[in-house]
Amino acid sequence: MLRLMSWGEVTGMEDMDYVLFTRKVKDTLSLDLSNYKETQMKRRLTSLRLKRGFETFASYFDAIMKDPDLLSEFKDRVTINVSEFWRNPNRWAALEQKFIPELLARTPRPKCWSAACSTGEEPYTLAMILDQHGGSHAEIIATDIDATVLRKAQEGIYLDRSIRDVPPAYMSKYFTRQDQNYCISDTLKRAVKFRQGNLLLDKFEKDFDLIICRNVMIYFTESAKHELYHKFAEALKPGGILFVGSTEQIFSPGQYGLEAADSFFYRKISV
Repeated sequence: MLRLMSWGEVTGMEDMDYVLFTRKVKDTLSLDLSNYKETQMKRRLTSLRLKRGFETFASYFDAIMKDPDLLSEFKDRVTINVSEFWRNPNRWAALEQKFIPELLARTPRPKCWSAACSTGEEPYTLAMILDQHGGSHAEIIATDIDATVLRKAQEGIYLDRSIRDVPPAYMSKYFTRQDQNYCISDTLKRAVKFRQGNLLLDKFEKDFDLIICRNVMIYFTESAKHELYHKFAEALKPGGILFVGSTEQIFSPGQYGLEAADSFFYRKISV
């Protein structure tokens, strides 16, 4: 006699399907989805899986392992690639007016890192500001886990929506119009070194004067954020600055050896 499965049994099978998928992704792609908030990530990936016509995560995993385009799309969905120049302009104004002069007073060649840089808007914004203030010799490293967005960043071609907050003086100096797109100057392309990297797995370089990691940590679990803040603090020089997103305030920064320097800016405490 046939028996219909209960709702609980169906849900349990779906949960196990997703759990096994996350394990396979971690083992084969070194991408630990358990560090992301599960409800948000599962919803995003379920929507993508169904859009592509796969009934289970098991069948979807087999497909992304065989199809480079599906794999690229999956990584793009996981890594939340949303960016624009001067995102939250008042915070970039604080960086430009307060912290960049401090940086350049300490060293003529500050070492800077744009972590989870996506398609490059953030590190190029930093490069423009530094160049405008005499910091053209700064070292700017930009990393992201997604090779596809890094290639777009290196191309430096952007749509209207990405450049809407660029100040006019910067717009005229660092961009050229090409049909419906805007191309970043070769000077800025040479100023930024793009590399592939995994924030949650990689060992960080040291002695950074400035680290920018914005609008990424909101997707991570509390334990993953806690680990990352420790790693960022260790990667900064004493007195170095961590610049985070406008929804990513660090509570009790002292536990990481940091102190609040302004809204969403944290300075490494000198010992």
